[in-house]
Amino acid sequence: MKVPAPSLAPILRSYTQGRILARLIADPGKRYNLSELVEWAGSSMPTVHREVGRAEAAGIVTTEKVGPTRLVRANPDHPLFDALSRLVLSTYGAPAVIAREFQGIDGAEAVSLFGSWAARYLGHPGRAPNDIDVLVIGSPNRDAVDDAAERVERTIGFPVQATVRTRAQWDAESESFIREVRSRPLVLVLVSADDSPLATELRQLDGPRREAP
Repeated sequence: MKVPAPSLAPILRSYTQGRILARLIADPGKRYNLSELVEWAGSSMPTVHREVGRAEAAGIVTTEKVGPTRLVRANPDHPLFDALSRLVLSTYGAPAVIAREFQGIDGAEAVSLFGSWAARYLGHPGRAPNDIDVLVIGSPNRDAVDDAAERVERTIGFPVQATVRTRAQWDAESESFIREVRSRPLVLVLVSADDSPLATELRQLDGPRREAP
């Protein structure tokens, strides 16, 4: 059965390709090993190995061996790097950029993406999103959250709507908004404590990625 093209950026050949390029382009000065890219893309090692090879053949990324480890990084010298960056960051790059800009906000226990953008990112069909919905759970400074959202918008060129709910509000589920978020695809971006009950719960809600072969 033929797998449909990614709906966020249908010129890309697969969801895995989009996520790999987004991770690399979001931080072009950093090198990632293949295992890190497998975890980020939610894919398999053979698929990531194949996509990295294709991107390297096109000159979009470069690789080098350090001992037995193959390290991958974006190639900012590629003539189409700037144009490709704008495309990839505005589609698949949001989780990486949001993680970078929201990290370190005091009082933020978790940051997740929800709504239509998250659904398209996870491979669920539907209309193209108009913005990116971000949920911050905790008691952060609202100005700090808004400033982070503005920085993400400037980087990816796409509107970002940030919503804040306290941990008590999230746990109580008395609000229809929270019940709706819990019932639909969700992409976990950040947690303040990896071993916390909230982190465990959000990982269970984190939607499965659908990828093209």
